[in-house]
Amino acid sequence: MLSIGRNRKREALSPVEAQLAPRGRGVSRLHRQPVWRAAGRLADLPQWTGSAAALAFLGLTIGYGIILGGYGREVSDALLTSAGLGIETVKLSGQREIAEFQILEALEIQEGASLALYDAEAARDRLDHIAWVKNASVQKLYPNTLKINLEERIPYALWQRGETVSIITEKGDVITDDVDGRYANLLLVVNHGAQRRAGEIINALDKVPELRPRVRAAFLVGQRRWDLMLENGISIRLPEHDVDAALADLVKMDDESGLLARDILAVDMRLPDRVVVRLSDEALERRKSGTSKDQLVKLERRT
Repeated sequence: MLSIGRNRKREALSPVEAQLAPRGRGVSRLHRQPVWRAAGRLADLPQWTGSAAALAFLGLTIGYGIILGGYGREVSDALLTSAGLGIETVKLSGQREIAEFQILEALEIQEGASLALYDAEAARDRLDHIAWVKNASVQKLYPNTLKINLEERIPYALWQRGETVSIITEKGDVITDDVDGRYANLLLVVNHGAQRRAGEIINALDKVPELRPRVRAAFLVGQRRWDLMLENGISIRLPEHDVDAALADLVKMDDESGLLARDILAVDMRLPDRVVVRLSDEALERRKSGTSKDQLVKLERRT
């Protein structure tokens, strides 16, 4: 009966009371915690947090714009350079034949470039493409120095094929076709294949230092033997084998009779037992007329 009475009481509630009455297990609106207080922990942050967040957002926006516009590297270089990390000094070592402007062009150091962002590996690759460079190293010495160490190729001889003359290494590799008077003391080897065999004739001439300065060029004939051209125009025809012995005999004959100072065109050393000398036209005429006292005598090779 108590419960029935209560139900009747509930039914007797006015519409206004029904709206104000609590529903279910909830609490009265007057006692509920406001929604904004659920996130009220933000109120515990420092007062400058909002400004910092706004500045961070602005910075990210500017940075994104810089990167999107392709100016990220320039801005980074400028900031690092202003901090004292700009490239101010370039130290070179091992340089002999290469001009400084060639090295600087290969390094590609832009104005305002920073040492921290400089691509040393790419610079080394560019240096390696210079004809004279055998090995190169690029080191960063902080805060502002770039150190370049070069190992250059050593010029060994000049090689001519057709109208082209090149400086070559001892192995016969071409260094450059840019030849000037600085390399006039190098032996000139001529014809295809001579660049790979230059060492054999140079080593043979080194054994006769009296003759070496007088040799202007060496011609490889038929990929088998050498002809020497002296500075006075005389041609020395060397044998295919026993080149060292032939050169020694030539120097001995020149010491004894002044052979290489005579009016001759060629000395043929290819025969093992004798030397054939070709006279110039003028010398031949004098010899026929008998007016020349400078007669050639028979010269024997090797006893």
